[in-house]
Amino acid sequence: MSEEIKLDRKLSPINVWSLALGCIIGWGAFVMPGNTFLAKAGPLGTAIALSVAAVIMIIIAFNYNYMINQYPISGGEFTYTRMAFGQNHAFVCSWFLGLSYLAIVPLNATALALIGRNLLNNVFQFGFHYEVAGYQIYLGEIVLAVTALIVFALLSVRGVKFTGVFQTMLVFALVIGILIITCAAAVSEHASIENLKPLFSPSESPVSGVIAVIAVAPWAFVGFDTIPQAAEEFKFSPRKTKLIMTASILFGALVYMILNTITAMVVPAGYASWSDYIEALPHLSGLLSLPTFNAAHELLGTAGLVFLGVAVLAAILSGIIGFYMATSRLLYSMAKENVLPAWFGKLHAQYKTPSNAILFVMLVSAIAPFFGRTALNWIVDMSSIGAAIGYAYTSAAAMKFAWQEKRWTIVCTGAFGTVMGILFAALLLIPIPMLNCSLSKESYICLIVWVLMGIVFYFQKRKS
Repeated sequence: MSEEIKLDRKLSPINVWSLALGCIIGWGAFVMPGNTFLAKAGPLGTAIALSVAAVIMIIIAFNYNYMINQYPISGGEFTYTRMAFGQNHAFVCSWFLGLSYLAIVPLNATALALIGRNLLNNVFQFGFHYEVAGYQIYLGEIVLAVTALIVFALLSVRGVKFTGVFQTMLVFALVIGILIITCAAAVSEHASIENLKPLFSPSESPVSGVIAVIAVAPWAFVGFDTIPQAAEEFKFSPRKTKLIMTASILFGALVYMILNTITAMVVPAGYASWSDYIEALPHLSGLLSLPTFNAAHELLGTAGLVFLGVAVLAAILSGIIGFYMATSRLLYSMAKENVLPAWFGKLHAQYKTPSNAILFVMLVSAIAPFFGRTALNWIVDMSSIGAAIGYAYTSAAAMKFAWQEKRWTIVCTGAFGTVMGILFAALLLIPIPMLNCSLSKESYICLIVWVLMGIVFYFQKRKS
């Protein structure tokens, strides 16, 4: 009987670290220096902001570690919220968190087309095409994204040990690619520390720029919180997750800072500073419109693009695998508690993976490529609130249980994490002109639709 099958305990600490880092670092890490970090905060401002954000995330990770040790089973935030505050709160948490995880799967799959557009001379732009919200969508790019979703769904079904090893290989390729570019920047005459001036963005005050970058922390670091989703598949003590999560957050912050600093250090000919270059980006095309990739080309020529391209490809693929795992385990645990139909909770007889949940993620994700990156980004921006809600609920649960056990350190970290989770959600929901980090109008509409869908689903499920 399928209900007698249990998830396999096959994940080693290095597999879990790779799972988290692969989810943290995606396509965004390679484009955010140009379109977000430098424009808002500059090189030093971004380094300060990411350092502060990493500390905040590590404190929140302590709450996750505490809850993993309390409940070392799949489900993560859903399980913690249910045990601490009941089924209704657990539904609210998982409804938003599930979309946060699910949306990133097609976001990574459609990012493969961006590699084709920017590094491979538009090789996938063939067949019929049309436009959605100003984004040109081609048959070739749809086929590429859907094929990747199918292939990695099948790999995810094959077993957690197989995907864990493959994820680790991808993350090491990511690390090596970035390390090569970093070494090149350290010795190349094309990169100069003097180019880091101005240290802060000329168009923003230093304080508002730093706060604006900190505000994207829930999106930038979402991934370390996928670790508790796989807790039932650890072949090691849950106590080790504190070190694993801390290492993944620190390494993720380091990758963001390295890519941002290198981007600022390499200024193309014709521009007086990185700020002049970033200001001109809306009017540029080709390689010049992607500052981080242009920096790799300036440092090592075609070889630089190859190394960075390998790192980007590894980041995208590891993100697909990681969020397939996280989303399917969340759905699996919700089905076990009758929040979702039992179909989602069935495990594959041979591979002992939630194959039905993985299939569902694949089918839903395969719809996204037909609507293009612009529309998908509206959903992803809105779903960032899900990560903040997950942080707040997990921290509040840790605070509640720690209070009962008189573990005052966790009570403090729990209170801090709860406040930060609420604050992150507020920064996304409340327009603050000088920070410019709130949701767009389209994302607000997506959020309202998702909330209404949740209300309908909740009352239908309650009636049944």
